[in-house]
Amino acid sequence: MNNVLETERRGSRPGSASQVQGSRAPDPRWRAFALLVAAYFITIVDFTIVNVSLPTIGRQLHFPESDLQWVVTAYGLTFAGLVLLGGRAADLLGRRRVLTAGLAVFTAASLGGGLATSDTVLTVMRGAQGLGAAFVLPAALSIVTNMFTEGAERNRALGVWGRAGALGGTVGLLAGGILTT
Repeated sequence: MNNVLETERRGSRPGSASQVQGSRAPDPRWRAFALLVAAYFITIVDFTIVNVSLPTIGRQLHFPESDLQWVVTAYGLTFAGLVLLGGRAADLLGRRRVLTAGLAVFTAASLGGGLATSDTVLTVMRGAQGLGAAFVLPAALSIVTNMFTEGAERNRALGVWGRAGALGGTVGLLAGGILTT
């Protein structure tokens, strides 16, 4: 019945050239979903990528060995400590706005961390990355759950979301090793 209504609205008859030639246009929600998954993937990769490269980071930036773990911990603490705030901010200020702000903070902090020439700057930038991730992830997940209707479609999207997170953790560890060799 819906196909008939769509056909009538477009002004073509069932079996006409326009209906036979073209299949349905790709759903734009899946394109937006792909961007959200990419943002999620990058935040997870960034969390794990430094674990393997800590010895190299310590040598390059002359980090005291006792302080080296703060490179990882700064990200994790700010992320875990502020993720609920990020979710609440998304509820109050709008998911899209919070996602955009979180991505801006995360990107700027990533650039700052990449350009860091001292242990203090790197640690602060890692904390700022955690702050950005704490706003990106709840906003993105909220957008995903509202983008798809409950049932098979949402389950498929959340399955892809979960796999992207697991893959991001793995890729981060592997990339950290590759980049430091």
